[in-house]
Order: sequence, then structure tokens, then C-alpha cells
Amino acid sequence: MNHFIGTYECKIDDKGRIKLPSSLAKQLEVFGDQTLIVKRSVFNDCLEVYPQKNWEPVMKQVNSLNRFVKKNVEFIRIFTAGVKVVELDSSSRLQISKDLAVFANLTKDIVIASAGELFEVWDKEAYEAIINAGAADFANLAEEVMGNNNNDDVS
Repeated sequence: MNHFIGTYECKIDDKGRIKLPSSLAKQLEVFGDQTLIVKRSVFNDCLEVYPQKNWEPVMKQVNSLNRFVKKNVEFIRIFTAGVKVVELDSSSRLQISKDLAVFANLTKDIVIASAGELFEVWDKEAYEAIINAGAADFANLAEEVMGNNNNDDVS
């Protein structure tokens, strides 16, 4: 499995296009195509961008849910609301639809932040606020999440 690395400050133009930094565009080449899935984040006011091959296992898990359970149907409906399939253009620009830009409160200045097998698109001020808010307690969070995994390969 491939993973993204880096945090990038970018601009979104009036047409909703984001020019991907060249280092991020090169990382995308490893995934083998320029087809991306853009969706609303479940937990934050940002967008999640998956290479299509990384999105397929997510949807496989979603599609395995029993649709005769009302909560499952509601989850699927909300989880997939606004999902878009996007192809990068010849200038490595990512088109963000108006509804998704409004959801993430995207203004001119944005941040693209790697998040493992996907990357997130944030309004710059919102990204800085959430990073700064979590910074004070990050040591405790790191210990809680990573400290008890008994994996000697991670230090």
C-alpha cells in the first residue's frame, strides 16, 4: 500500500481548481492513474481525496453492510453524499465542486495534508486552528493511540 507524505499550502481559484504541488503529483503517479475520489470528511470540515484504487476497499466495506438495517442505510447515504470522481487535468489541477468547497469552507488559501493512503484538503485557517488545538495534548494522544500497539517496528 502506498502512502502520501507532506503538507502543502496552495490556492484554490475562482473555478474551484487546485494546482497540485509537483511533489504531490509525483506521489500520485505511484498509484497508477489520475482518477481521484473526493468526499466530505466524516469528522472534520475538510475534504478527503483518495486515489481510486484506495477508495475501492473502503466502498467494499461499506457495500458489505446489511441494507435491511436502518442505521446502515442512513450511514451509507450520509457517507456517500457529495462523493465525486475527479480526473486531474493536464496541468495537474484538481477540480473541487461547489458543494464540496462550501462544505469545507474553502477560501483562497488552502492546505493539502497527507493522511496515509489519502490526503485532506483544508481551508488554511481551519487547518491551523485544528493543529494548534491538538498540539497541547498530542503527547497523550500519541501514547494512547500508538503506545500500546506492541509493535516493535514502530518507535
